[in-house]
Amino acid sequence: MPRILLLVTPHTYRANSFAAAARKLGIDLVYGVDLPPQLAELWHVPLALDFRDPEGAAERIAAFAEKTPLDAVLATDDSGTLVAAHANARLGLPGNDPKAALAARNKYVMRTLLAEGGVPVPQFRLVHADDDPAQLAQDVDYPVVVKPLLMSGSRGVIRANTPEEFVAAFDRLRRLLPSTETLPGDRNILVETYLPGVEVALDGLLIDGTLHILALFDKPDPLEGPFFEETIYVTPSRLPPETQAAIHATTQHAVRALGLRHGPVHAELRIDEADVWLIEAAGRTIGGLCSNVLRFGVDVCLEEVVLRHAAGLPLPPLEQAPGAAGVMMIPIPRAGILRGYTGVDDARDVPLIEDVVITARLHYPLVPLPEGESYLGFIFARGETPEAVENALREAHARLHFEIEDPLPVLNAPFVPSTPKDEMRS
Repeated sequence: MPRILLLVTPHTYRANSFAAAARKLGIDLVYGVDLPPQLAELWHVPLALDFRDPEGAAERIAAFAEKTPLDAVLATDDSGTLVAAHANARLGLPGNDPKAALAARNKYVMRTLLAEGGVPVPQFRLVHADDDPAQLAQDVDYPVVVKPLLMSGSRGVIRANTPEEFVAAFDRLRRLLPSTETLPGDRNILVETYLPGVEVALDGLLIDGTLHILALFDKPDPLEGPFFEETIYVTPSRLPPETQAAIHATTQHAVRALGLRHGPVHAELRIDEADVWLIEAAGRTIGGLCSNVLRFGVDVCLEEVVLRHAAGLPLPPLEQAPGAAGVMMIPIPRAGILRGYTGVDDARDVPLIEDVVITARLHYPLVPLPEGESYLGFIFARGETPEAVENALREAHARLHFEIEDPLPVLNAPFVPSTPKDEMRS
């Protein structure tokens, strides 16, 4: 029986889906959790690891593997990908080189390697959180986007259109960063030119360096800033075949430039009139519960595909099941305390809706982007066409109502930059 170590965080959405797929395949799935070692027994996990110390975590995994042999080490989220790369290298197992995993984790390293590899990238500049934003703002061609190097899910990503907005965005972002640097890039900020255009998400599988596309998602809601909260994903893409071919080619070029060769890839790309631009590429599958909409072959889920590849088992056909599918990540409209919600049953009654799952906890604070890193929940739909799926997701969302109590007032509320009216879409 193959045995795979799955690296997860305490708040991951992904563990249950991987566990179900492992049971179906007869794979022994054991967990490495991002926890202080003294909490392993309390959490009833075999291995507690510090994901912020990838090499140290890899040593702990190697010691664990001496008594419990492993066939693969696999990460579910960005924070574990570098640990997985170091552990697989330490154990002599298939995986991405740690340098490639770092490139897919650190936005500045990624931009640098993409530029060196001839992949189109926006103009970018690395600055430090302790730099003077007012001085930096005078040497910027607007609009720009400021980003943390190591966060994911659009957290901390803010667009600025003027020097005043740059200063406000910079100050807001650096309040999110750690006060001390424990990982390279913790206190750095990437400033890059804002790229207009439509955005897509790509999920793929790298087999010996060759990219096999598993799903290409349209993002029909515009992502123009000032923040970049994702909402609806719909697959298959409605973009022209030649554009989809260019997306595939650009992503293949990009992962080769980064050195990624093995396992799942999740990429974000923008398409304008001139080119296809890779925004990010991560060595993991799509996040949250979004993978629930993907099916391959005869009722094979994304997690089963990934586990089969990691364990060296035969792969199913990698083409998606017929029809269209989509997911809506329910956005947090404002900060506050979630006191209740209604309309879930009504939303589930919308034709083509498969399920509505509310993941936010009652009586807990809600934190929207750019500070937040979660959603209210997820809506899933399946139908004959992408248009029908998108419409069903919007109708189901309109039937949901959330009771959010205002938080306690805070002084110096963060400034929200504007987006010029001539760049807004209807």
